[in-house]
Amino acid sequence: MAIQQCQLNRLLYTSTLMRQQQKKKKHGKPPIFSISTPSKLQTHASSRNVWKLIDSGAVRPILPKDAAYALNSEGFILLDIRPEWEREKARVSGSVHVPLFVKDMDNSPITLLKKWVHFGYIGLWTGQSFTMINPDFVGEVEMVVPDKDAKLLVACGEGLRSVMATSKLYERGYRNLGWLAGGFSRANDGDFPDLEGTEKLQYATIGGVSYYLLQLLILLQVVGKSK
Repeated sequence: MAIQQCQLNRLLYTSTLMRQQQKKKKHGKPPIFSISTPSKLQTHASSRNVWKLIDSGAVRPILPKDAAYALNSEGFILLDIRPEWEREKARVSGSVHVPLFVKDMDNSPITLLKKWVHFGYIGLWTGQSFTMINPDFVGEVEMVVPDKDAKLLVACGEGLRSVMATSKLYERGYRNLGWLAGGFSRANDGDFPDLEGTEKLQYATIGGVSYYLLQLLILLQVVGKSK
């Protein structure tokens, strides 16, 4: 238990330092338009609320290695809020899926320009689509988990989008919330025994050029071990 608490404290301490550094940064003139990424800009306000909830004990951080116990022995329901293209690669069997971000289908000139810039700077490297917040997120969760007293373990790829989702759910009355600290990317083989999909769960967020570099690194590791 001491080791687990140390890991959680380290994660929360790192997040606190990042927030303090962001406050100290000097901002120049705002750009004409901005490319917001779910893991950075759009979660900032919500993350402040969730850290307060975690500090107060209202939201419980759960490490991936402890998630199976929380699901099987404590009655938590795993709420996967990743977009569909990440979930298709790898997912936990029996998890509930409601995406927090959905593909932005707007084709207005400004949005198309944003999409083009997004692809050049982010999409090509990560394989991530240009997204928007799902306007019906909480409503869709309420449809599949109507009981506000249900235990929900909110999870995403890196633990940042789930921060935003947790804040939204708490504001709408859900009071037994858990947050998968670090997201699926911090999971090790065996943390979630029952999986579906073609990729490893911890690599499901990786796409684009990064995916092929990852496959090359894995191949080199295999060749190195065989020698």
